[in-house]
Amino acid sequence: MREYFQTITRRFGLLSKTCCSVDGVDVSAVQSHILYEIQKNHNVSIQQLSEILGVDITTFSRQIQTLVKIGLVKKTPYSGDKRITLLGLTDIGDKVAIGIDQQVNQFLEDIFMEMTEIEREDVQRSIRLLAKVMDNPSIRYQSYCSNDSC
Repeated sequence: MREYFQTITRRFGLLSKTCCSVDGVDVSAVQSHILYEIQKNHNVSIQQLSEILGVDITTFSRQIQTLVKIGLVKKTPYSGDKRITLLGLTDIGDKVAIGIDQQVNQFLEDIFMEMTEIEREDVQRSIRLLAKVMDNPSIRYQSYCSNDSC
């Protein structure tokens, strides 16, 4: 099974420095995930988003700083507690997030067009099941390479 997941990871471009480009703006896979989650979870805090993505807060903060620097993300202090910073997309960030979403959806549509209707339904059902099971807190893990075995 690992071989199949390795292939899927490579084909989705998750190992590439740049996974997506919209209007000349290049983003990495991690940055793409960040933009997606900010768009999905309006006014999410940095801490909440790092937990959603399962990324170390220090590493995550550097990614956020890069996205702020290139004009895709804006940071706003939370009025109830100045220690909390909320994240939002700029107009350009929203446009890039929508463009990435369209690219990914087109890529998936192209893949699924290579299958019969029954195969598509089976694969989609299996992916939903896999995602649901993987989201179960009792089997969650930080990294399968966390014990320096990789």
